[in-house]
Amino acid sequence: MKKFLSALGLAGGLAVLVSGCTSVYMPNVPNVPMFTQKGELSAGAHTTLKGNITFNTAYAVTDHIGVLLNGSMLSSERKKQDFRHNLLEGGVGYFTSFGPEQNRVFEVYTGFGKGSSDRLKKNETAEGVLDYQRREGSFNKYFLQVNYSSKRKKAWHLFNRDFPLNYGTALRASYISMTDHTLNGLAQPIEDNIFLEPIFYTRITLNPAVQLQYTTGSNFGLRNRKTLTAAYSVFSLGFVVNVGGRNINNRNTPGRKPAR
Repeated sequence: MKKFLSALGLAGGLAVLVSGCTSVYMPNVPNVPMFTQKGELSAGAHTTLKGNITFNTAYAVTDHIGVLLNGSMLSSERKKQDFRHNLLEGGVGYFTSFGPEQNRVFEVYTGFGKGSSDRLKKNETAEGVLDYQRREGSFNKYFLQVNYSSKRKKAWHLFNRDFPLNYGTALRASYISMTDHTLNGLAQPIEDNIFLEPIFYTRITLNPAVQLQYTTGSNFGLRNRKTLTAAYSVFSLGFVVNVGGRNINNRNTPGRKPAR
């Protein structure tokens, strides 16, 4: 499974190079709260290599129903291109834990969001004059996401301490539909697309409530589009805070030597 997901990540990286990073849509880091019971709260912050910052929050309303609220933003100003991107979305779904120690979590979420994108390209002519091209767009997002996670299955031993590892996968299908699209102020064709966004993540438990998360994933567009393309993949680093969850017994707790 890990080799397969790594191959997906490489394919996604190649897609970025081929597309030239011109898409109106930039995927956020999927929210994977790993809920186990009612009253659990999860919050996370992640940043990608492109500088796209994602904030994820979630709350377990009952022992099997959770709600999500996610947001992402990017503001980049460079010599040849300025780019701004914003996205806000919410969702609701079902979660359950299973396995001999109830340390495996399955979640399904669906939701809706709205986003916008503003890209300014700056090209210098032979005469030294800057030529500007500005593309603006706004869109609606509908998503369905399935998560599978394993809590504290293994541990990373460092500096005579054990740091439990939580890991899992998420597969998100997103339907993106433009509501507005202009180029230099002139109306352009409205596009839509369906994106498959598989990701793999690993969390290192720093203490019972705080985890460091590394995420790698891909983005595949199912329709051939000129502007709304799969131009970005998810490679991010961030922190996740989770409180109120069920205490899962595990010998590999931070600071404890492994049992002999």
